[in-house]
Amino acid sequence: MSSDTLHHTDHGLATHHPQGGWQRWLYATNHKDIGTLYLWFAFVMFITGGVMALGIRAELFQPGLQYWQPEFFNQLTTLHGIIMVFGAIMPAFTGLANWMLPLMIGAPDMAFARMNNWSFWLLPPAAALLIISLFVPGGAAGGGWTLYPPLSIQSGMGMDLAIFSIHLLGLSSIMGSINIITTVLNMRAPGMTLLKMPLFAWTSLVTAYLLIAVAPVLAGAVTMLLTDRHFDTHFFKAAGGGDPVLFQHIFWFFGHPEVYIMALPAFGIVSQIIPVFSRKPLFGYVSMVYATCSIAILSFMVWGHHMFAVGMPATAQLFFMFLTMLIAVPTGVKVFNWIATMWQGSLTFETPMLFAIGFVCLFTVGGFSGLILSIAPVDTQMHDTYYVVAHFHYVLVAGALFSLFAAVYYWLPKWTGYMYHEGRGKFHFWWSMIWFNVTFFPMHFLGLAGMPRRIPDYALQFTDFNAIASVGAFCFGLGQIFFFFNVIHTIRGGVGPAPSSPWEGGNTLEWEVPSPAPHHTWETPPDLATVQRGLRAQAVE
Repeated sequence: MSSDTLHHTDHGLATHHPQGGWQRWLYATNHKDIGTLYLWFAFVMFITGGVMALGIRAELFQPGLQYWQPEFFNQLTTLHGIIMVFGAIMPAFTGLANWMLPLMIGAPDMAFARMNNWSFWLLPPAAALLIISLFVPGGAAGGGWTLYPPLSIQSGMGMDLAIFSIHLLGLSSIMGSINIITTVLNMRAPGMTLLKMPLFAWTSLVTAYLLIAVAPVLAGAVTMLLTDRHFDTHFFKAAGGGDPVLFQHIFWFFGHPEVYIMALPAFGIVSQIIPVFSRKPLFGYVSMVYATCSIAILSFMVWGHHMFAVGMPATAQLFFMFLTMLIAVPTGVKVFNWIATMWQGSLTFETPMLFAIGFVCLFTVGGFSGLILSIAPVDTQMHDTYYVVAHFHYVLVAGALFSLFAAVYYWLPKWTGYMYHEGRGKFHFWWSMIWFNVTFFPMHFLGLAGMPRRIPDYALQFTDFNAIASVGAFCFGLGQIFFFFNVIHTIRGGVGPAPSSPWEGGNTLEWEVPSPAPHHTWETPPDLATVQRGLRAQAVE
């Protein structure tokens, strides 16, 4: 048997080629193709939501109404939120899970290949509904991304389109989650116990359980909104005996786990990257797994901290306040474990590591401002101010988005077979890091001074910080075009071919597969012990 054949058998790699043209993508059942579709869709939605954000910041550059009527401004803030959460961040993480999970756990593909295809192709129609809603009579939904009644009951047909869009997005998420859970639980390589899985597999698994638990809750809430609007039910109509605050309870029972649906995969990515560039195993792997599960469980018990201003009984406020503080403990465990992993490691600062460290620093800032908002009497003052906007953008932009950038730079050589331009990657990091902070840090001060969110005009004393934030936002947006060109340059050849394991400390299964990853991998399940010995030997060389 030739050495080539041996190599082929060892790695269980097939040489089948995909069908060409549009059919490859429309009928895709291969996890890599579907992952690619998800990632490109998420990027298009990120740019769309980003342009809306720039529309918001252009209006707020100075006081007075510059460009938009207040109604259209509200539609921009609403669609920006829905598109970024449901159209950009969540599909991007699903795309990463699709691409990387089978490679990381030694599975030949995702468990349900055709359902995988369907779960992606529900997304473009959902996105189209949201965009079309801007052009219907009365315009798009304008009640904020939280869709609170009574405003959402009284608005035009744009709200109906948003509700149908959310149903499609939720359906897609549920199917994707079923696929992830089944794949992780049933298709791991021999020898890979749950506590030997890469942490990204753990966070994807826990996130999928969260989504299956809460996506139907959101579907129920928006369906009740729909019947209130058209069938004269009175779930949330105060005039008919309904309770608008009931909607907030249902929405945030979905909404708070949703925050962790966007944060947990980010934790997993960072937990993959930091050990590789520290050349050390992850510190406290088992405690990281338990922390992930603790965060998921606690996330179901803290929804009321979004509602301290609704007139909740003091007992309920105390309950939600203390549990929200408690959720900082497992999150703190993670942060300290990442720092301990880097401590006395042999660190290098390639672009993925820079974004991972940027994530840890800025996510911690966002976590601390969240801890401040968990204190009921403080939150009563800060509620619906720009302090809250600053807080969740530190968690979701410096958190979820920076981790996604880290993941793209980390795995791009595996996806494309080429190395990206390191200098451009570092430029993208520093540009994003600086302008992100210029954009969102002043918002803490605006909120402390009392500027409400979701307003197109403001009092004169808020002018300077708003001008700074708007300049920062446009510069930050410009940097993402640079990121796009760097990715395209890499796809077209980059700075040269990538080895199968471009990072010195990489010791998970995906680095055993050639770069670019073949269309089919692990048709013969890998032997975990042999693979890890080989990777260790490679690292020593």
